[in-house]
Amino acid sequence: MPRIAGVDIPDKKKIRYALRYIHGIGPTFADKILAAAGIDGDTRAGELSDQDVGQVAATIEAGYIIEGTLRRQVQQHIQRLKDIRSYRGDRHRKGLPVRGQRTRCNARTRKGHKKTVAGKKGVKGH
Repeated sequence: MPRIAGVDIPDKKKIRYALRYIHGIGPTFADKILAAAGIDGDTRAGELSDQDVGQVAATIEAGYIIEGTLRRQVQQHIQRLKDIRSYRGDRHRKGLPVRGQRTRCNARTRKGHKKTVAGKKGVKGH
């Protein structure tokens, strides 16, 4: 298994898909990295020479923020929003959708499991 930027990437997959296992590299960045390194995207990751792996790693190091650094940067941005008490920061703090989605129905991914609230069931006297 080749190791690029501290991440083991699968060696049976084509390199254009294997690079996507690195946090912060998607389809577009993967193709740009391979073009800059001069490597064919259809080559299997296990078939790359040590020199090719070094070229890919050098290209990534030179121009992309990935893995731990990227995660830390995203958390710092969210923390800044919380600190300045922006609307988006408050939504992050409350665990609600941040980008304007409705919450009356749906939004279960952000809100978590349903919490039962005492409702109207069993109320008599109407």
